[in-house]
Amino acid sequence: MTLLETDLDDVPAPQGQLTLKLLASRQDTNFYGDIPGGWLVNQMDQAAELAAGREAGGRTATVAIEAMDFLSPVRVGSMISVYTQVQDIGHSSIKIDVEVWVRPPHGQRLEERQKVTEARFVMVALDDNGRIRAVHSD
Repeated sequence: MTLLETDLDDVPAPQGQLTLKLLASRQDTNFYGDIPGGWLVNQMDQAAELAAGREAGGRTATVAIEAMDFLSPVRVGSMISVYTQVQDIGHSSIKIDVEVWVRPPHGQRLEERQKVTEARFVMVALDDNGRIRAVHSD
């Protein structure tokens, strides 16, 4: 069955903008040869920082990460896609939803991708001295 033959509403899809795409390689594994959750969190943090930096027009830092569950393991050779979506902008903070989707090694079809994890990152805008500043100066 092809994607066109299925009901598109039934096919899960990433939310937000593709911000980071990379390959999970052997150098990213832990002692047991698995891709560790901490490596994925690092990629998510980088994507959140890119998205927040675009919105804030400069440097940002992570101040919180809301609950995160890992839905499935990531294998070496998987293509990792990190999506971001700005949810809220405060005076100095930006809340960004981040999703990680993977396409397994040798996965060719769109329906082979699967969500691995998601979390909301809270970022703050920083000035050149590392102090919190307004996201948008008036």
